[in-house]
Amino acid sequence: MIRRLVIALFACTPLAAAAENLTQVYQDARSYDAQYGAAREALRAGLERVPQGRALLLPSLNLTANTTRSHLESDSKNEAVQLSFERDANSHGYALTFTQPLYRRQNWLQAGQAELQAKQAEFAFGQAGQDLLLRAAQAYFDVLAAQDTLALVRAQKAAIAEQLAQAKRNFEVGTATITDTHEAQARYDLAVAQEISAQNDVEVRRRALQQLTGKEYTELKALRPDVKLSPPDPNDMQSWVSLAEKQSYSVLVQDAAVEIARLEAQRNSAGHHPTLDLVASHSYTSQSASQLSSAGSELNNSSVGLQLSVPLYQGGGISSREREAAYNLERTRQELENARRTSALATRQAYLAVINGIAQISALDQALVSSQSALQSNRLGYEVGVRINIDVLNAQQQVFSTRRDLAVARYNTITNFLRLKAAAGALREQDLEEVSRALAQ
Repeated sequence: MIRRLVIALFACTPLAAAAENLTQVYQDARSYDAQYGAAREALRAGLERVPQGRALLLPSLNLTANTTRSHLESDSKNEAVQLSFERDANSHGYALTFTQPLYRRQNWLQAGQAELQAKQAEFAFGQAGQDLLLRAAQAYFDVLAAQDTLALVRAQKAAIAEQLAQAKRNFEVGTATITDTHEAQARYDLAVAQEISAQNDVEVRRRALQQLTGKEYTELKALRPDVKLSPPDPNDMQSWVSLAEKQSYSVLVQDAAVEIARLEAQRNSAGHHPTLDLVASHSYTSQSASQLSSAGSELNNSSVGLQLSVPLYQGGGISSREREAAYNLERTRQELENARRTSALATRQAYLAVINGIAQISALDQALVSSQSALQSNRLGYEVGVRINIDVLNAQQQVFSTRRDLAVARYNTITNFLRLKAAAGALREQDLEEVSRALAQ
C-alpha cells in the first residue's frame, strides 16, 4: 500500500546535503529511545522463561557439606556403671543428591506456559517496534509541519508589509483613506505575533524529535509538493478490520495471555495429582569421637529409589487456587475480546482518516487554486478602485491558510497510512523507506 503513495514525482529544488530523511531519523531513534530500549530488555528477560521452564523437567543435582567441632563433658552419678569423661570431637561430611522428575504434571504445564510467555514477550516487542515507527514518523512530520507554518507566516507577513506600504502610498496621494493603512497595520502586527508563536512551535517540535533520537538535525528532507496519495490497498475497510482482529500485536499479546491462563488453570488442577521422582544420593560422614565412644568413625551411605508424593488434604488451598485460576481465565478472555474490539475501532478510524485525508487534499488543492485566483482578482480590483484594502488582506489570509492546511493534510494522511498498517499488525521498516522515497532528494 505504501508503495502506491507516490504516483507522480516531478523536478523540485534539492535540500541541503546535510538534510536527513525519515529512515535515518528512525534508525537514530531505534538506537537512542529509552522506551524502545526498555522493551528490548523486556524481550530478553521474557525469552529467559524458556530455559527456566525446561529446567523443571530436567534432573537436579545438589551438594551439601558440613563441619562441626564440639566439646563433650559427662559427670557420672555412678562411676561403677559409667566413668565421667571430657573430650573434644570433630565431625564433617557431605551429601550428594540427584533427583529426576518422572511424573510432575504441574511442571509440564509450567514449561508450556514458559514457551507462551516468551512468545508474548516477542509480540510485545513487536508492538513496541511499531510504536517507535509511528512516533518517529509523527515527530518528523510535526517538525516539517511547524517549519511549513513558520515559512507561510513569514511569507504572509512579507505580503502584508507590501500591502501596508501600498496603502500608505495611496493615502499620501489621496486615493485611499487612513482606514486602509490602519487595517493593513493591524494585520501586519498580528502576523508578527503569529511568527513568534510559529518560531516557538518549531523549537518545541525540534526538541521533541531530539528527545526521541538524541540528535539535533540541521535540516530535514521535506515532502515533495507534487506527491499524489492513493487509497489503501485493499480499498476495503472490512478487510483491514479482519486483519487487525487476527494479527494486530495487541490481539496477539492478549491471545497468548489467554493460553497462559488456560494452562495456569490446568496447572492448579494438577495440584491434586501425585508426583513421582527418581532420587539417588550418596553421603559421607566422619567423626573423631561421639557421645558414646571416644573412637572415631567414618560412614559412607549410597541409595537409589523412587519417591512418591500424594497430596491428600491441603486445607482447601488447592481448590481455592483452582477457582481463582478459572476466574482469571475468564478475565483474560474478556480482555482478548476487548483487544479485538479496540483494534477494530482503531483500524476503522485510521482507514477513514486516510480516505478522508485524500479527499481533503484534493479539495484543498482546488481551494488553493481558487484562493490564488481570488487574490489576484482582489488585487486588480483594489488597483482600479472597486475593492478595498481589507478585501485584499482577507484574500491573502485565505491563500496562506489554505497552503498551511494542505501541507498539514498531506502529513496527517501519510501518518494515518502508517497507523492503519500498525493497527493491522503489518507496519514494517520498509514502509518508512517507501515514505522516505517521497521526500525531496
